[in-house]
Amino acid sequence: MSGDDGLLPVPEALARILAGIVPLPAENVALHEAAGRTLARPLAALRTQPPSDVSAMDGYALRHDDLGGPLRIVGESAAGRAYEGILQPGEAARIFTGAAVPSGSDTVLVQESARVEDGRLEALEHPDRGRNIRRAGIDFREGETPLPAGHRLGPSSLALAAAMNHPLLPVTRRPLVAIIATGDELVRPGSPVGKDRIVASNAYAVAAIAVGAGARALDLGIVPDRLEAVEAAINAAREADADVLVTLGGASVGDHDLVKPALARQGMEAGFWRIAMRPGKPLIHGRLGAMTVLGLPGNPVSSIVCGLLFLVPLLRAMAGDPDAKADRSEPALLGCDLPVNGDRQDYMRAILARDADGRPVATPARSQDSSMLKVMAQASCLLVRERNEGPRRAGSPCRILRLGEGC
Repeated sequence: MSGDDGLLPVPEALARILAGIVPLPAENVALHEAAGRTLARPLAALRTQPPSDVSAMDGYALRHDDLGGPLRIVGESAAGRAYEGILQPGEAARIFTGAAVPSGSDTVLVQESARVEDGRLEALEHPDRGRNIRRAGIDFREGETPLPAGHRLGPSSLALAAAMNHPLLPVTRRPLVAIIATGDELVRPGSPVGKDRIVASNAYAVAAIAVGAGARALDLGIVPDRLEAVEAAINAAREADADVLVTLGGASVGDHDLVKPALARQGMEAGFWRIAMRPGKPLIHGRLGAMTVLGLPGNPVSSIVCGLLFLVPLLRAMAGDPDAKADRSEPALLGCDLPVNGDRQDYMRAILARDADGRPVATPARSQDSSMLKVMAQASCLLVRERNEGPRRAGSPCRILRLGEGC
């Protein structure tokens, strides 16, 4: 429920944004193109790993019962070139890491514990039976599904998928995020900047946030403060089949804030408008057909914070992440005293350090002005303060949201 001030609480806003979102269709991509993508269905192993018992060390394969006497070395087993015979009593085979354990043997003696002279082996220690052998299927067996649907593919899971013998992976289609910056005052980086102009920066941050969440970003440029121009940009996003339209600026109530009326003229099904948070109170949510609309504030820090809080979970939900709705905050300790918080949930830019016991300590920056990108870039986390939260002393528990590199 929103408060008497009409501002929607952050958790309710996120729930409304994610309501009804279903994963995008699946597509098959090559292993080398699947980093950062999300599995559309569980991935089953097409083989057993290892396919047979293999040695975990360089040494000698032998029968444990034969360790008391000298053994005759009758052959060699190397990775990819297994010993084909069956070891008989009193026999051993030279073996290398990853090589198949010869039939008839049940133990591997490491080479440092062996004395070999004239093809005869003497054990300098007696390892336990089965020592230094990796059993067949110890990693995974054919038909197992160690990678579930919704799993985001990183280096380790890509290696696992490759080991399971998958050249192609079924992943959800990457969402397409169209980004529109509005405002007569905006110019591109590198352009002449007069005293009444601002270098546009938000689109680059939001695009990076989208790409980091596994989406594609389409920058539709800077749109002047004219209703027909804003509508034309919205139409461009629809023609591009964007899954999400992000507008930057123009979401407030001023005479030049034209995003809401332009979206209304396009037939947007309105969700909500204002959120009880700082920074980032004016935020538009709605739908234009199949396209989700997020109208972020024009203030640079506000757009970044709102992008992290709302755009990232939305994109992860579209990718099929089952944890898209999960609370990503974590506990820490407060690094300084703080006064009473106001009636909006606050996301303070903070530096994260460790105390003498290794516990995370978050210290907010002195200035929390939402126009200050330098403070945002230097922050390592957002310190979350609840609405109407009482004063807090240094060392007391708090909640933080870690910021990824480059935020």
